[in-house]
Amino acid sequence: MDLRRLIVCALFILNICWVCKVSANVVFRVQHKYGGDRSLSAYKAHDALRHGRILASVDLPLGGNGQPSETGLYFAKIGLGSPSKDYYVQVDTGSDILWVNCVGCTRCPKKSDIGIELTLYDPKSSKTSNLVACNEEFCTSTYNGQIPGCRPELLCQYNVEYGDGSSTAGYFVQDILQYNRASGNLQTAVANGTVVFGCGARQSGELGSSSEALDGILGFGQANSSLISQLASAGKVKKMFSHCLDGVNGGGIFAIGELVQPKLNTTPLVPNQAHYNVNLKTIEVGGHYLDLPTDVFDTGDGKGTIIDSGTTLAYLPEAVYDPLLTKVMSNQPGVSLHTVEQQFKCFQYTGNVDDGFPDIKFHFENSLSLTVYPREYLFQIREDAWCIGWQNGNQSKEKGMTLLGDIVLSNKLVFYDLVNQGIGITEYNCSSSIKVKDEQSGAVYSVGAHYLSSASNLSIGKVLTVLLSLIVLLHNFIF
Repeated sequence: MDLRRLIVCALFILNICWVCKVSANVVFRVQHKYGGDRSLSAYKAHDALRHGRILASVDLPLGGNGQPSETGLYFAKIGLGSPSKDYYVQVDTGSDILWVNCVGCTRCPKKSDIGIELTLYDPKSSKTSNLVACNEEFCTSTYNGQIPGCRPELLCQYNVEYGDGSSTAGYFVQDILQYNRASGNLQTAVANGTVVFGCGARQSGELGSSSEALDGILGFGQANSSLISQLASAGKVKKMFSHCLDGVNGGGIFAIGELVQPKLNTTPLVPNQAHYNVNLKTIEVGGHYLDLPTDVFDTGDGKGTIIDSGTTLAYLPEAVYDPLLTKVMSNQPGVSLHTVEQQFKCFQYTGNVDDGFPDIKFHFENSLSLTVYPREYLFQIREDAWCIGWQNGNQSKEKGMTLLGDIVLSNKLVFYDLVNQGIGITEYNCSSSIKVKDEQSGAVYSVGAHYLSSASNLSIGKVLTVLLSLIVLLHNFIF
């Protein structure tokens, strides 16, 4: 994979063994961090931290990253250990392991400013935990051979350093994971499985901050160490998944499995890339194609177009950003742009933005197109004021790169077909449901969004956030 990735690290492989012997669907409840309170400064800070890691290089070309603490916008509640305890882990398509903070951790956050109670995992308090030694198959496969100096009594350890200077280190442990299994159309039941995951022992830099602190991360990247990659290599799932982030209600869908309904046209994934890169060909604003340099969307050397559900805004090379912004504002000659919070282009406007500003359409390889409406790329900060979600990538670390985050992906169904190396995107009602196929039984299940109140421990200020349902279609789990 491309060495341009989120980390400079010793990568590791997530080794999973599930105990259920029949076809199943797994459901994780996923919470949006910010709920309905869309603070521009919080969004930009989130993206800046994330992209400091995205553009760091990797010293092991394993096809992905091991960044367990990437600040994704969505997080799930899972259970770990016996007896099971709840942990809140970030959900992100750019991350490749399940990882949680552990008892005895140095500089692990003690509290979270997003309204959740943090829990440190303690292997000694769980009756089913087992430490992973450096001479075990999991560890030797992780490092492509036995680590020099390894002895049976030494643990399999990991160490990850990020582009923003923060780092995390720990060791691997095996224990029981508790999750919700879909037992029918829109029905779930509790199920358990055994999983090897990272046990965080030391944090540095921003990873010890409480501002966006969670217990860990659940990654869905395409590297060999990701959850979906490990399950697919074991023959337990098809290497396909979908997400649909509801920008209206705050919920959505996240499902592993072949998407049966709706059927989507796909654009090819760029091979040998660390992220989900696609070939963007042209951009249309209000029915007019932008006159852009022919090589502006080329992949490689820090360029290319990344589809990333963990990024809030959208970042464009300056050669794209400037003409796009000019075209967006061209129908409003009386509207003046002002800089807010030293980084956002904002303006006063009291009309309907969908009537006053143009739609923007992205055209990808293989005739796939995606329309982003003014109500999606503009953020209302007060009744008569709006800010633009498009960002000049040349003023940040994603210089030269096109990165399409939630303002593009919200209210869209995105299908990642890693078997055939393609991505499909279409407008969709993310409050509804999709149909996904269980390959083992041939059954087709409806999976959809689950909206649950979280007033007891997940409220953020006065905002009651809404749960996004993460529905993972798994099958034929063999102990």
